[in-house]
Amino acid sequence: MSKKDPSREQNRPAAKKLSVHNAVEMGKSGEVILLDVRDHNEIASTGKAKGALHIPLFLLNQQADPRHPEFKSALSSGKPIAVYCASGARSGVAVRTLSGLGFSEVHNIGGLAHWRAAGGEIERG
Repeated sequence: MSKKDPSREQNRPAAKKLSVHNAVEMGKSGEVILLDVRDHNEIASTGKAKGALHIPLFLLNQQADPRHPEFKSALSSGKPIAVYCASGARSGVAVRTLSGLGFSEVHNIGGLAHWRAAGGEIERG
């Protein structure tokens, strides 16, 4: 097993920030993939951003890896990915995970409340 090279960790790009207002507009026109990384019970309770792809954070390593049989092909569109959770913490972890899997344009847009406050639509069921 090889050790992590600390210099590579330092040189890893920081999570890019796309404004949630821009993400709402881009979501309406289909220019961005909205990714919800919350648990199933959270979505059942609060709904999700309209049109969002749901991959719980604990499944992201598998479902966002193009080499894995459970890969979500919607992620292969080449569009930017706007990730959210409940507060922005898990979406930050997800951005780092996606970047490590080779996705280049990945943005943490915070939590679902930020989406709603910016005028984003919520869908249930």
